[in-house]
Amino acid sequence: MSAASLPGGDTGSVSPRTTEDISTLKIIHRRHYGRWVSAAVLLGLLGLIVNAFATGQIEWDYVGRFFTVPAILGGVANTIVMAVLAMLMGIVLGIVFAVMRGSANPILRSVAFGYIWLFRGTPVLLQLLLWYNLALVFPTIGIPGLWSERMIDVMTPFTAALLGLGLNQGAYTAEVIRAGILSVDAGQMEAAQTIGMTRLRALRRIVLPQAMRVVIPPLGNEFISMVKTTSLASVIQFSEVMHNAETIYYANARVVELLFVAGAWYLIIVSVLTALQVPLERRFARGVAR
Repeated sequence: MSAASLPGGDTGSVSPRTTEDISTLKIIHRRHYGRWVSAAVLLGLLGLIVNAFATGQIEWDYVGRFFTVPAILGGVANTIVMAVLAMLMGIVLGIVFAVMRGSANPILRSVAFGYIWLFRGTPVLLQLLLWYNLALVFPTIGIPGLWSERMIDVMTPFTAALLGLGLNQGAYTAEVIRAGILSVDAGQMEAAQTIGMTRLRALRRIVLPQAMRVVIPPLGNEFISMVKTTSLASVIQFSEVMHNAETIYYANARVVELLFVAGAWYLIIVSVLTALQVPLERRFARGVAR
């Protein structure tokens, strides 16, 4: 039968040549001229930037010469130590105040909210300066009759930087941890309490381990941000990599070259941390369907 009945009484025929004709057609891919033009423009701009830096008044041999001098390496070590200690302090404070935010005690909730509001609401540079100049408010510190010390001797640049960066980080980390806790189903806490676990033990054994899958990515981002934020401590004379680079270019007037040295070290540190963050995220994401 060469014809088939169609609705409405129409008839149609299917010719075998139709299939043959389609199969012999040549496929012509669509030409994306816009992609080529935009790529050419971007490459041209990149070339102009590279050429500007290559032909500018930059002594590139100074970059290599000062890249591994003891002052710069010491600053890099101080940057890493400060970032790690401040981040650890921020994580501990963040866990404490995140738990307090979820407490049934209104006083604990209010204290946690006040802490987060205060340290998130003021610039970290202002906090660093306040800690460093605390001796203007409290000349001495100690226990009356037992121990006394001058605040200027206690509040060193290292101590002021650690307190300023750590307390500020704790406020942000508290919200990250709280978001992770809220991501865990409330039934997990209820089930733990039905078998006799206290709230704190359930948080430590049940909720927080599950929350880590949500918490790790933003915490890794916060740690990377902390490495760069340590540069603000240069204003209170803490000898991190930026401060030491400034000290050198004040002496030899090679400002851009020393800034490139500092920038390169920041990129190296951040690249290493990024590479370490990926397997850590995968470890805590095991068993989760994607």
